[in-house]
Amino acid sequence: MSGAPLVVLFEHLDIVAWFLGANFLLAMVCAVREVMNSRTSQGSIAWLLSLIMLPFPTAFLYLIFGWKLFDEYSAVQSHSARKARAKQAAELMITDPEATSEWPVLANVAQMPFLSGNKAELLIDGSATFESIFAGIRRAQDYILIQFYIIRDDRLGQELAQLLIERARAGVTVRVLYDDIGSNGLPIEYVQRLRRAGVQVATFNQRHPFLRIYGPTRINYRSHRKVVSVDGKEAWVGGHNVGIEYLGEDPRFGHWRDTHVHVTGPAALAVGLVFREDWEWATGERLPTPLPAKIDTPGDQPVLVMPTGPADKLEGCAIAFTEVISRARRRLWIVSPYFVPGLDVQTALYAAALRGVDVRILLPKKPDHILVWLASNSHADSMVGHGISVYRYLAGFLHEKIILVDDEIAGVGTANFDNRSFTINFECTLWFTSPEMIAAVDRMLDADFAASHQTRLEDVRNQPWIQRFIGHGARLFSPIL
Repeated sequence: MSGAPLVVLFEHLDIVAWFLGANFLLAMVCAVREVMNSRTSQGSIAWLLSLIMLPFPTAFLYLIFGWKLFDEYSAVQSHSARKARAKQAAELMITDPEATSEWPVLANVAQMPFLSGNKAELLIDGSATFESIFAGIRRAQDYILIQFYIIRDDRLGQELAQLLIERARAGVTVRVLYDDIGSNGLPIEYVQRLRRAGVQVATFNQRHPFLRIYGPTRINYRSHRKVVSVDGKEAWVGGHNVGIEYLGEDPRFGHWRDTHVHVTGPAALAVGLVFREDWEWATGERLPTPLPAKIDTPGDQPVLVMPTGPADKLEGCAIAFTEVISRARRRLWIVSPYFVPGLDVQTALYAAALRGVDVRILLPKKPDHILVWLASNSHADSMVGHGISVYRYLAGFLHEKIILVDDEIAGVGTANFDNRSFTINFECTLWFTSPEMIAAVDRMLDADFAASHQTRLEDVRNQPWIQRFIGHGARLFSPIL
């Protein structure tokens, strides 16, 4: 019996030969593509050596982690008139020239200037966030655009569905977009209920059959955006997804510390443009981008809406955050549930500390994804000995994504401080330069640091050897975490 598999194998040598030949050919194609699209020599050399020495299963792994298939998304960006947006904003007199000239790298990454005339409000934790979003949905008169990485069929998800159904039946156009991987547990009955009521629902990769296969490519590139836009007048962007854990109702995590931001004014129109590009990629439907005869300017705060993702010609998210870090002179406070920086970002952080900047990193004490948590802790602990202050949040699970630099600029959005958000995921960050928002973020982070424990150098040195070894092992997976 033990030799039966070998007998079967020898009886089908033609199939085995065909499979090996096809795999070798695939490995060659992958190798050529890696050479032609290389971004770092270290990563490319690692891929090429693996493809040559071990074509199986490296070729299939390359399809998942190395081969980007977003040429069509680049085409969407092109004909969505990104290059014309700065001119349009100037013609509509909603450009903030001071903030745009002060932060040109961010504006160029966003392909959009800082927009003036906005009112912005920090929404701390889930109750405040969803109360605000649900109130905005009830106010909708024309359209509602909703995109989340995770939507769950729990109490919060059902409440969202019921609100959307009510607005759709009232004649409001409602579109919902969610990520295939993040929301893979969402029952089809949930979606069908929305569609029967007239809500248009799509998954991010639904129009791309190859991306939808469990395996090649699909599991790596994700839409991590959490944005809501109502009537082009108000929008919400931040760290919350749709699930009761984000309200602090999951006993595993307890209190869930997260932040969203609510903006009204021209920036809400820009958030809607982000959704429109994703919707066209997902469905093929090109949505109109109507501009109102008069754009409301309810405040005086400049806001930059910065979408980033793997379809960008340059790794815009990493460029933007590295630029902001390099500009820090007094303080640099970073909050993220996942801290897995690349070498360039690590270098920028060390340089800031050497300049005498108060560099602080705030991470969760509790884990949710164990591998990335281990890698995050290892990266952070390595920085403690280099003048960088590392804090662990003790009052629950920390999930907000915030950066604050001096009294000059703050970023709130969906991007974690890791390679996945900087180069792999589709993300959205809002940047603020107004004294009001800087002060609000400052007060919020002061409270967060007060609820945290600072890691001392002796804490790192006293860690068991096996704990340090496991952490360093987890760091080997940093490029895909």
